[in-house]
Amino acid sequence: MADLKSLAKDTALYGLSSIVGRFLNYLLVPLYTNVISAANGGYGIVTNLYAYVALLMVFLTFGMETTFFRFANKEGENPDAVFTNAMMVVGGLTALFLAGTFGFIGPISNLLGYGRHHEYILVMASVVALDAMQAIPFGYLRYKSKALKFVSLKLLFIIMNIGLNLFYYVYLGESDVLYVFLLNLVCTGLITFFFLPELLHIRWRADMPLLRRMLSYSWPILILGIAGILNQAADKMIFPLIYPDHAKGVVELGIYGACVKVAMIMAMITQAFRYAYEPFVFSQSRDKDKNQTYALGMKYFLIFTLLAFLCVIAYMPLLQYMVGSGYREGLKVVPIVMAAEIMMGVYFNLSFWYKLIDRTIYGAWFSLAGCAVLLAVDIIFIPRYSYTACAWGGFAGYGTAMVLSYIVGQRKNPIDYPLKSMAVYVGITALFFAIMQSLPEDWPAVWRMGINTVLIIAFVGHILYHDLPLRSLPVIGKHFR
Repeated sequence: MADLKSLAKDTALYGLSSIVGRFLNYLLVPLYTNVISAANGGYGIVTNLYAYVALLMVFLTFGMETTFFRFANKEGENPDAVFTNAMMVVGGLTALFLAGTFGFIGPISNLLGYGRHHEYILVMASVVALDAMQAIPFGYLRYKSKALKFVSLKLLFIIMNIGLNLFYYVYLGESDVLYVFLLNLVCTGLITFFFLPELLHIRWRADMPLLRRMLSYSWPILILGIAGILNQAADKMIFPLIYPDHAKGVVELGIYGACVKVAMIMAMITQAFRYAYEPFVFSQSRDKDKNQTYALGMKYFLIFTLLAFLCVIAYMPLLQYMVGSGYREGLKVVPIVMAAEIMMGVYFNLSFWYKLIDRTIYGAWFSLAGCAVLLAVDIIFIPRYSYTACAWGGFAGYGTAMVLSYIVGQRKNPIDYPLKSMAVYVGITALFFAIMQSLPEDWPAVWRMGINTVLIIAFVGHILYHDLPLRSLPVIGKHFR
């Protein structure tokens, strides 16, 4: 229980940078969707290019973040040598990427459909290069339990980015999409300077035997990461290419990209949990009670993501104002995307069995299977059902990877998950969701949100009665004994 309390504390700290940070970033969504018209597809360009950035980040980091945690916690390994090797791999790949992008900018821009805007590609290539170089130092902060510096840098980036965007788009009245990318580059570049102590710590001399072991471990994670990010971003990359009308496709993608932001509360929770859980799991790998700890971690993750799901649905009459009126027709996909994100989080929790036995190839196969399902749904149904097909494609892809990982994992490294209790929470969530969705649209929003609030209170009451009694809470628990 002490370990889980430590995990909860770290999750809260990392969640500050993830949840509060993402919330502040959400302030940019109404800004962009009001100054960039839905009709001209400008936000579709933003959505499309950031999807490519996410994929490139996986290539350039080469699975070295997870590899760093695994080898830094192994007996007999030198954490400083592991850090050095990881940085050299990422640095080498980043240098090759920048050289290739700047050297062949013309063909690359034409291929992506931005032949008249080379500057979009050049700026975003620079952003992703700096982000990749920061990935391992951020991981090093997590390894050293320097959560405060980690959180401070994440929030500093967000505050600077929001401030500059407000200055350019509100004060100066700009509407050019290019500034979205340029301001990101400025802020990312400034954050890099704060990693000088970690970068100066590097000896820049590779430990070749260690490097071979690290690469053997990391390449399946690379495949896993590529498949995983394709599950998140492939629809946004291929949408303009397979939609029958390219110009309309960019507009539709902008609507989808804006409305998906509303559903990203689930991604925030998953990311916060991941930041704390990944180093925690590897540090617990030699504990005799580790499987029980992992099972409880899974249960509490599911409980609180389901609670977040209900909260977003309950207060959608307010949350809809996060996007401009021209984009709100796409809000119908929010529940589907959130459900997909929950399954992705469950899959992440299930993934540690193969990471801990150094069989990461299993994760690659599971993610590739999920990606194949997603791509099949997108390619077949996007021309007919537009971005609704994207939402269901993600749902089907994550569901496939989750089920495969659970089935194989229970054979290779069985963990006694509390499935009955978890199923009860899923059932209650499904029932409350159905009630919320069935409330008449012509009722006043205050009435609907009031009824939804009662349902959420009932859900929290079930949690407190069955799994998290008030007496177990820190500080206030002593008043409920």
